[in-house]
Amino acid sequence: MGPFFVVVLFLIIQVFASRVISSSSIGKVKWMSFAGGIAVSYIFVYILPSLHHEQQEFGDSAMELAMESELYVLGLVGIILFFVINRLAERHRHAKGNTIEDRFFFVQSLLFFSYNALLSYILFAGDQNLAQLLFYGMAAGLHFMAVAHDMYRENAEKHRLYGRWMLAAGILTGWLTAVLTPPSPFALSIAFAFLAGSMTFNVIKNEIPSEGDAHLPTFVLSAGIYTALTTLLKLFFNW
Repeated sequence: MGPFFVVVLFLIIQVFASRVISSSSIGKVKWMSFAGGIAVSYIFVYILPSLHHEQQEFGDSAMELAMESELYVLGLVGIILFFVINRLAERHRHAKGNTIEDRFFFVQSLLFFSYNALLSYILFAGDQNLAQLLFYGMAAGLHFMAVAHDMYRENAEKHRLYGRWMLAAGILTGWLTAVLTPPSPFALSIAFAFLAGSMTFNVIKNEIPSEGDAHLPTFVLSAGIYTALTTLLKLFFNW
């Protein structure tokens, strides 16, 4: 039942993220700095080392058919895809005003539906115990919150109308795929590589706060504490 409650929590985050951040007594700047610090740590102490491990495992399983960089190339594809979508969104914003055109916002929402589905699939299909799921799921949950809030800022009306539900549906789709389909190490490696690149871009773009929107102590402390905890858990429990 543990994974199911994590899914429910993720769904609540996606649907109510903008309201939580806007109404919290902590304040938007501290919320985003806290989430950003953990997200940056998550990328560098978990995602990138795991991508390196996946590439090694992929090479061992494919033997002479594998090079040394297939999964890194897929990560690059993830970065490029989200960069292109981001640039197109910026062009639409400059052409139409501060709000992204409704039709293009739907395309963005569809892309992040797939992104959330991939992240959810990897979390729940991977070989993790409940403690690992909760620990790494905390970082993923804060990342989901940051993505949802960024989409809300792009087009608040359409995000409330359908965007947040598409993001939540992505999480549900990933979980159901992980539960209902047999685990495939090959599919997990491919999905993880693409997600690693996509997440790296989204974290750097959306979750590293700009100078005017940053609460430096919160950002540094959250990054430092999450890094220290992850390192200790890897050292003593081989996480």
